[in-house]
This record gives sequence, C-alpha cells and structure tokens, in this order.
Amino acid sequence: MTTVGFIGLGIMGGPMAANLVTAGFDVIGHNRSAPAMEKLVAAGGRAARSVAEATRDADVVITMVPDSPDVEAVVLGEDGVLAGATAELLLIDCSTIRPDVSRKVAEAAAGRGVRALDAPVSGGEQGAIDGTLSIMVGGAAADFEAARPVLDAIGKTVVHVGPAGSGQTVKAANQLVVAGTIELVAEAIVFLEAYGVDTEAAVRVLAGGLAGNAILERKAAGMLRREFTPGFRLELHHKDLGIVQAAAREAGIVIPLGAAVSQLVAALVARGDGALDHSGLLKLVQELSGR
Repeated sequence: MTTVGFIGLGIMGGPMAANLVTAGFDVIGHNRSAPAMEKLVAAGGRAARSVAEATRDADVVITMVPDSPDVEAVVLGEDGVLAGATAELLLIDCSTIRPDVSRKVAEAAAGRGVRALDAPVSGGEQGAIDGTLSIMVGGAAADFEAARPVLDAIGKTVVHVGPAGSGQTVKAANQLVVAGTIELVAEAIVFLEAYGVDTEAAVRVLAGGLAGNAILERKAAGMLRREFTPGFRLELHHKDLGIVQAAAREAGIVIPLGAAVSQLVAALVARGDGALDHSGLLKLVQELSGR
C-alpha cells in the first residue's frame, strides 16, 4: 500500500486527504490544529505530530498550505520535508504559490534525490469534497506519470502543463479568470435587481446561454441570498492576484481588467472582509451602486 504524507488539512486539504483514504491509500496527515487531524483519523487516516513524522515513512508527500513562505517552511525548513526525505520520494505541492518558489523547491528537491511536482488545484471546497478538482501539474513528465494514481484520486481533470513552475503559472491564469468572472456576475446580479427582474430565473437562463460559466452554476445562488460562507476566502484570492500581477509584470503582459478586479478584492480585504468567500465581491458592487 502506498503511504501518503499529507501536510495541511484545511478546507481543501482535509477532504482531499479523506478521498485518498477512500481510494485505498495509507494517509498520515499533519496540521497545525488538532481538530483537522481528528477528522482525518475519523475518516480512516492517521495523524502525525510533525511534518517529519508525516514524511518519515511516506512514499508520496502532498503539501496543501496557504502561501509561498508556508511551502518554503514546510518543505525547505530545518525540520521540513526534505530534511528527512528518502531518495525517490515523490513530493506534490498542491498549494497555490509563486512559480519561482515552485522552481526553487524543485531544484532543492532534485539535490536530495526527491521528485517534485507543483500541482495546484481548482474547483473549490466542493470539488475537493467530490474529488473532482482540476489539477494543473508542472514538473518532469515521468514524475507526473508516477503521481497519476494519487492525483486521479483527488481530481477529475489532471493535466501535465510543462516543467517545474508551469502548474503555478496556469493556476495564476485560473485565478485571474475566476476573479474577473465573479466580478462580472456580481455586477450582472446588482444590475438585474435594480430593474426588478426575477433574478433566479435570469441566472438560470444566463447559465444556459453563451454567458454560462461555473460561477453562475456554483456561486450565483449564494450571491443572490447574500451568503458568503467561505469556500475560498477573499484574502487568499487577494494573495493569488498578487502572484498574477507580479508574474504579468515580469513577463511584460498588460492585464487591465485583472488589475481593476485586484484592487476591488484588495479593498474588501483591507476593510476586514477577507474571511468571506470570494463571491463577496458582490457586497462592494452593491455598495458602489448605492444599493
């Protein structure tokens, strides 16, 4: 049985680890808070008191933590994954971080004989629960093939997109599209409400036409009810849009609409709404419209 060490059992990591258990993997998870580890144990996994313990006997280690510094600490730190890694360990980072940090991790891993992939995911909490995530993977093609059984247990669309860092580049593009789409859906909802239209009916017909998109399907109902329980927090999307802007600047690419949405997200985070779901962009559109 393949043993998977799973670091980071939050909103996304917890159900991903549970799906690996269901698929027949021996999963030993570590998280900074105990309740998340207890949930994994209840699902049939095991708990580790440290990153080192989760890594020690693992064939595969998956990291799912919030930001680039967290990945560096968990993987490259004194007591991190690489410190106790055995040769041929397969390291899969599913976090969303800067592409240059993924390349740094891959280089450090190679120096220890560890195979590293950057494999950020998209699909939100529900996709993690259902095991239907879209996973964009950067790294060596042979390492991607070795990781397929694990990735197929947590995702539905699993695609190798290029060398180290490429997965993070594609995820940055994903976050750009998602933020822009949420903003446009929010504007459309406020617009429709201003004219007294049956918004539920309007969303249904919009979703069936050329305007149809995953945001209308998955987020619009909650937006209409003004329910912003986080599936993906605004503060994390704010972080991701910072990655997009930095990468675009480095490449000399202009993203005017992306920059505008980034500022709207930044405004919500700055005023204390960062813990809301990213569909909370609707709140700002409504207020700017004086409604």
